[in-house]
Amino acid sequence: MIISRQEQYVHENRSHTPAKDMKMETLKRWMRDWKYPTSLLCIYGFFSTVRPYEPFLIPFLTGPDKNLTIEQVNNQIFPVWTYSYLAVLVPVFLLTEWLCYKPVVVFQCLVLFSTVAMLLWCNGVPEMQAIQFTAGMVTSCDVAYFTYLYSVVELKHYLKATSYCRTAQLLGNTVGSVLGQILVSFELMSYNYLLVFTLVLTTIALITSILLPMPKTSMFFHQIRSASGETDGEGHVGTDEELQNNGRKDGVELNGSKQLQQIPEGSSDSDNRSAKSSRTGGCGDVLLRLWWDFLQCFSSRTLLVWSAWWALATCGYNQTINYVQLLWEYVEPSSNFTVYNGGVEALSNLLGASAAYGISFSSTDWSRWGEVALGALSALEGGALFAMVFSANIWVCYCGYIIFKSLYMLLITIAMFQIAAGLNVKRYALVFGANTFCALVLQTIITSVMVDSSGLGVDIVTQFTVYGAYFSLIALIFFLRGLYTTMCRKPETETPRENPEETFKAEDDAQIIIGTKF
Repeated sequence: MIISRQEQYVHENRSHTPAKDMKMETLKRWMRDWKYPTSLLCIYGFFSTVRPYEPFLIPFLTGPDKNLTIEQVNNQIFPVWTYSYLAVLVPVFLLTEWLCYKPVVVFQCLVLFSTVAMLLWCNGVPEMQAIQFTAGMVTSCDVAYFTYLYSVVELKHYLKATSYCRTAQLLGNTVGSVLGQILVSFELMSYNYLLVFTLVLTTIALITSILLPMPKTSMFFHQIRSASGETDGEGHVGTDEELQNNGRKDGVELNGSKQLQQIPEGSSDSDNRSAKSSRTGGCGDVLLRLWWDFLQCFSSRTLLVWSAWWALATCGYNQTINYVQLLWEYVEPSSNFTVYNGGVEALSNLLGASAAYGISFSSTDWSRWGEVALGALSALEGGALFAMVFSANIWVCYCGYIIFKSLYMLLITIAMFQIAAGLNVKRYALVFGANTFCALVLQTIITSVMVDSSGLGVDIVTQFTVYGAYFSLIALIFFLRGLYTTMCRKPETETPRENPEETFKAEDDAQIIIGTKF
């Protein structure tokens, strides 16, 4: 009887072992799949952007908690964010590429946690300036979010993965704004407890960032590693055994073939240099390749025009977003009025996303009418800013802000499509970085001359009057140029495309980057 029971026990264990092995194998296969890092990145993107305190930052700083004046916040504290962002943007970009993204994602979350903690426990102007410096570092690290995604996901999954991650960020911003508005309106939490709640959410994001798999490649550095074959050429996260089995086909290393396939046609000399540089992996070679790619990209007049609007409009947009709460506080002090900043932020995000999504179904020829649209809608943005300034009514200010933000998100989506349609992912990242850097330089000039207390130090009403005039000037320039381009444009005869697959790929890459088709 004892022997039979032992045999039965062994038999049962043997019968369960294949099932357990199958489950473990399924789990390992899922962790190697693109869905695993994408899921973790979506969780990180959601919890790191749920910040219920942000719509109420100015009432918190100027209220009894911190007891700062509007002039101190406007002219001494907020300008530091712009200077910090500009100072660390390029070093963070290079470090992000060199360290293969994940360390920068974790670092961003650590700095975000410390920023919120300092905001909770620190007081005084110097301490608030230090907080703005760390906040600028957090913003500069945003580059690691999508570049990490593109390093661990295969090209064929870019569209879905980008859509999921962008949706997670949008959902996080919206949930944070709505949640903050509910907690403040029903007096369920004070501003201090909103910060504590944000710390808890940031901790969840930090744990998620640590669990992210470490990429083996980056867009510019570490493209081809040693002979052991650590990457499959597409940034796919795989085991060494898997890559060794799949790393060679017909005696040709897969990495090399993939690198050659990703080089777009028609670039000749500059791309030959790029291909050589990608094999060396040295910092000097990578910088040289970036420079040649930069010259190649901006040799296109169309791309230059759209990039100019991108930089100019993004500069004005950032200034408006950064200082709009000060205008609301000036028009209607939070001590006399129940603020609805969170609801306004949530509504503007949803309307802006809806506009960006809806434009993807438009059949408009943006190459012909795009500049006219930029001019006309930029004029509406300027009008919305003027209405906010001269109405002296908080509800008009709220409506003007919603219109302004929705129009910007609509136009930036069109600009992204026009730029991305002729570029691959790597060159799009380069153009995106260059446009952001130019916008930030312009923003720094405006801040140092007009906003900073060491400059003119103008009041908030004068600032928004200038911003309205700024967008009106942008509208005039691009509208007149658009009319001239449209009138001088020759009628196009319909000719068959030489390579329809290349056209389809360009349009698909554009959708991958802007992620408007969810």
